[in-house]
Amino acid sequence: MLKASYDRAMGLAQHRHATWAVAIVSFLDSSILPIPPDVIMIPMMVADRRRVWRIAFVASVASVLGAILGYAIGTFLFEALGRPIIELYGYGEDFAAFRAAYNEWGAWIVVGGGLTPIPFKIVTIASGVTRLDIAVFLIASVLSRGARFYAEAALLWYCGPWVRGFVEKRLGFVCLVFFVSLVGGFAVVRYIL
Repeated sequence: MLKASYDRAMGLAQHRHATWAVAIVSFLDSSILPIPPDVIMIPMMVADRRRVWRIAFVASVASVLGAILGYAIGTFLFEALGRPIIELYGYGEDFAAFRAAYNEWGAWIVVGGGLTPIPFKIVTIASGVTRLDIAVFLIASVLSRGARFYAEAALLWYCGPWVRGFVEKRLGFVCLVFFVSLVGGFAVVRYIL
């Protein structure tokens, strides 16, 4: 069953509309969607290493455009949309302290959120709520999201054939590690940060 799912994912990664899927998921990840674009980017990059730079570019641009939507949600629609999204991720009680930290560390928070598994939509909405300078926000978003996606591209361009062989030989183990990492990442974000 895992092998069939893997083969299907690799086939979809080479589909002619796969780049649009990366753009849509990257855009929504920065504003409302709980799925990071890496989930579809990595199989696409492993499937065809000639496209890694294009995929990184599309993900970076779409992510920054989505970040602008997140900023707008925080600025104009916080009570209607922003607060429910933040509460959905379990940050409702901690948001006041998080908001206060923005007064001092805004650009670094955006960079940290753009580079790490911290849900970027929380950072973009918080940036809008706190009215972080839009130029600072955009520069930090471009630098952090670009650095993240281009670093993945460089790594997978260089190690792609090896990664693909490793995954195909140890698919069950890789899926287990991915699942544990995913659940662990959400637990860290929820209970530690």
